[in-house]
Amino acid sequence: MTRLTPYLSFPGTAREALTAYRDVFGGELVLHTKGEFGAEGDPQAIAHGMLQGPVELFGSDAGPGDAPLRLEGVLLSLLGTADAATLHRWFDALAEGGTDVDPLQRRPWGDSDGQVTDRFGVRWLIGYQGDPPAGEVG
Repeated sequence: MTRLTPYLSFPGTAREALTAYRDVFGGELVLHTKGEFGAEGDPQAIAHGMLQGPVELFGSDAGPGDAPLRLEGVLLSLLGTADAATLHRWFDALAEGGTDVDPLQRRPWGDSDGQVTDRFGVRWLIGYQGDPPAGEVG
């Protein structure tokens, strides 16, 4: 099955960002440096990184002449991708150090969703149908 996997070009923070996403979502993280690939630039910079698991992301450090990550009008949607308790946990973890938080909450139409821009500048839309987990206002 074909699916969309975001590939993010970070301004020198790929290792930190992809490691943080692994800590949030779980999964396996594989990082390859420019030194390993024999690429120009800082040999410790990430030439290619892959997070494989419940949420899949690819990323690298922007090279000379490459535009680093700058997202406007784009949301990475995790609507219904896990159970409600997991989605609340992911939302809270992404919100740490983030900005522009629209809390994950029950909406008038009955579903729950929220938006957060994490500390790396990636905006996430997270939500689910049904009741919130026990103890959540959702």
